[in-house]
Amino acid sequence: MNEEQGTVVLRVLVKGDGTAGAVEIKRSSGYPLLDESARSTVQTWRFKPATIDGKPVSEWYQVAIPFTLQNN
Repeated sequence: MNEEQGTVVLRVLVKGDGTAGAVEIKRSSGYPLLDESARSTVQTWRFKPATIDGKPVSEWYQVAIPFTLQNN
């Protein structure tokens, strides 16, 4: 069992339609599997885009995705 945990910090370009454009790893968790899992998951998310004068625009955001182990 992999006991990998850490936080991945991503830069996400939220497009005007609310989809994720580019998703870049800003800070690695130290584990490539966690980093890629966070990146590919955020790529599927829908966001509320930023607006200027009431019109949606593309904007970069930072998103932190924590991975922690839990005892059941």
